[in-house]
Formats: sequence, C-alpha cells, structure tokens
Amino acid sequence: MEKNKMNFEETIKQLESIAGELEKGDLNLDESVSKFEEGMKLSKACNEILENAEKRITILLKNENGVSEENFDVNEE
Repeated sequence: MEKNKMNFEETIKQLESIAGELEKGDLNLDESVSKFEEGMKLSKACNEILENAEKRITILLKNENGVSEENFDVNEE
C-alpha cells in the first residue's frame, strides 16, 4: 500500500514493525540505515496525519455559530 494512502493505524503498525526489526539487531549496517530512513518517513507521515486531524478539530471548535463542519483542504498551509 502506498504510504500517503495509509491511515494512521496502518502507518503506526508498519513503524512498530520497523522498530522491532531494528531492535533485534539482526540487520547489517546498510539494511539498518535503510530501515531507519523508512521509519523516519513513516514517522513524518504519522505526524502529518495527526496535524491534519488537529486542524480539522480546531475548525469545528472555532465556529462561532456552534459546532459545524467546514471544508478542510489537507494541502492548505
């Protein structure tokens, strides 16, 4: 599954798997570095998912007319 199409739970599960592989210490240096890089990308993806969720919640809570959902563009910054 493509990383940017994964949900938070799937991304965390893959990140935990990578952490487990690295903790075992069975990988050579190149494999370890590659897994670490992949883990960092997954960590960044998790962070982005959480930030976007926080922005959506903030939009809901800041509405002056009570709670109503506004359109949220993930690519807005």
